[in-house]
Amino acid sequence: MPLRFLYNILINLAWLVLKVVALFNAKIKLFVQGRKSTFPLLEEQLSQTDKTIWMHVASLGEFEQGLPILERLRSNYPEHKLVLSFFSPSGYEVKKDTPVADVVVYLPMDSSYKAKRFLSLVNPELAIFVKYEVWPNYLYHLKKRNTPTILVSAIFSERQIYFKSFGGFMRESLRKFDHYFVQDKKSKVLLESIGLNNSSIGGDTRLDRVSEILKRDNHLDFMDRFKNNQMCLVAGSTWPEDEKILINYMNNSNEKVKYVIAPHEIKPTHIDKIASALKKSVVRYSELGNQNLKEVDVLIIDTIGLLTKIYSYANIAYVGGGFATGLHNTMEPAVFGIPIIIGPQFEGFKEAEDLVNEGGIIPVSSQDSFDNLMGELLNKPISIKNIGDINSNYIISNRGAADLIMKYISSIL
Repeated sequence: MPLRFLYNILINLAWLVLKVVALFNAKIKLFVQGRKSTFPLLEEQLSQTDKTIWMHVASLGEFEQGLPILERLRSNYPEHKLVLSFFSPSGYEVKKDTPVADVVVYLPMDSSYKAKRFLSLVNPELAIFVKYEVWPNYLYHLKKRNTPTILVSAIFSERQIYFKSFGGFMRESLRKFDHYFVQDKKSKVLLESIGLNNSSIGGDTRLDRVSEILKRDNHLDFMDRFKNNQMCLVAGSTWPEDEKILINYMNNSNEKVKYVIAPHEIKPTHIDKIASALKKSVVRYSELGNQNLKEVDVLIIDTIGLLTKIYSYANIAYVGGGFATGLHNTMEPAVFGIPIIIGPQFEGFKEAEDLVNEGGIIPVSSQDSFDNLMGELLNKPISIKNIGDINSNYIISNRGAADLIMKYISSIL
């Protein structure tokens, strides 16, 4: 009880601090202001007679992990309303209009009062948390309500507080889940080391998600015209540290290669900086018009929503974030069976760790290592195919997490 009381004091203090910070920070302002609409939205769009299922995700990455389950819930339980909550503005603001859920809201801060009010309004028959989301008050009150609660696509590390001598309070919160669907055996062993034996190894639901990409129409007319049957390197979600290496290579390479850069930051000033640094012919997506793209060397994607389809045209992919900010999604290019190059910092990204070990993803740490790797790949087309096959086979062999989770859900709903 004392620890829970202290936790509630800290949560309320954190909320006060965030409201002050929101006066000076645009993202925190969204975080604070957005939560003002949560309870009114729930009161407006839900009634106490509704049958509901609630899924909570932190941000966009966890949304992608939860999406295969949401889609199956929509299909299998059409009489239920699906409530989706986000913690982060970077997830909510992008997906607040997603059709896969009936109600999309910010998750109120994890105070006891707000958790009780939220659960009273949503009244879920099932609660699903994705990956890392462990909120003590929500879990405490879900348990008091006897609401089945599961954690999906979870991955655990000995560095986490649950496995430390001082982590008793958070361990107790973790125990509130009825079942854990973990990504790997290591996570299952760690849970068992603290007496939690109710877990299943299901893998990452994102692999189910990316597998669906191959069933879609990935055709893009402008990419057909741009690629023109030449070798193509697609660099996705790049940051300045990535772009420096890519631009230096492009400026000094005589290889007949088409290049696509899809930066993480698409503000005009940043796009201008990339374009002006390139010595090759460049066009921006926003200025395509009727240009003869056959003669263009570099295409800069200054919009969002196209990268997945663009990866389908790549012979080699570069995924950004591995030099400074955190590695972006490597599974989207992997599903197309192409080699993937990343920066040196990939620890903690399980699929990247797996595929680096298997040889489908190749990390580089410097300009020289990137230049040398590109030379090796471009001069050995068979290597491109063999390395790419490692990635597509990994996706195929690790699918099925969503089906396992849905089988469990069908046994309790």
